[in-house]
Amino acid sequence: MQKLVVFSGAGMSAESGINTFRDSDGLWEQHRVEDVATPEAWARDPELVQRFYNQRRKNILNAQPNLAHHLIAQLQEQYDVHVITQNIDDLHERAGSTQVVHLHGNIRLAKSSGPNAQYTQEFYPINGTELDFKQDQCPAGYPLRPHVVWFGEAVPAYEKASALAQQADIFVVIGTSLAVYPVAGLVHEIPAKCKAYYIDPKADYLRVPKQYQLIADTAVNGMKALVKQLLD
Repeated sequence: MQKLVVFSGAGMSAESGINTFRDSDGLWEQHRVEDVATPEAWARDPELVQRFYNQRRKNILNAQPNLAHHLIAQLQEQYDVHVITQNIDDLHERAGSTQVVHLHGNIRLAKSSGPNAQYTQEFYPINGTELDFKQDQCPAGYPLRPHVVWFGEAVPAYEKASALAQQADIFVVIGTSLAVYPVAGLVHEIPAKCKAYYIDPKADYLRVPKQYQLIADTAVNGMKALVKQLLD
C-alpha cells in the first residue's frame, strides 16, 4: 500500500470556521500574538493566556470537520495515510484520520508548565473547554498549560514528520503559506520519485519546488479535484 502523507495548515480548517492564525493586521482573535502565544506571555500573565486558549478550545469544539478533512480520512481505504498538521485543532481526528502528527500541539490536551514544558511527552486530556489556572496542576505542582508550541519553543514532533516526508510515495501540502520554519522545510524532504501536490488559493512555485503539481484552490475544492485524480 502506497504511503500518502498530507501536510496541512490553517487553510485546512478555515472552511470549518476556525480563523487562520493571524489576520492581516497581525492580531489573533484581537490579541497581539506576543501577548498570548509565547513563553514570555505565560510568564507575564498566565491567566490571560489560559483564558485565550479556553476560548479557542471552545471555538474548536463548536466547529465541525469539513469535506476536505473527510476526504483525507476516506483515502485510508486505498492508501497508508499519515497526516502532519500545523493546526492545534483535532478536526482531522474527528473526521476519522487515525495517524496524525501535530507539529504545533493539540489544544484538546494539556501539559505541565514546568521548566521542561516544551519537551515533555506527558499530556493530559482536557474535559470540556476549560483549564483552570489555579486548580488544574500536574503531579509536580505546576499549573497545566495548553499543549501548544508557542513562538520561540522547540518543535519536538518535527523529527517524526521529517521521517514521514522522506518515506512518502504521495505528498500533499494543503492550506499553508509555508511561511513558518522549520516546518515549512518539509516540502523539500520528499523523495525524488514522490508525486507531490500543493493545494492553496495562493499556490505558486515561489513556495514549492517544480516537483509539485499546483492546485490553486481552497482545501475542499482542491481535495475534491485531487481525490478524483488519485482514484482515476
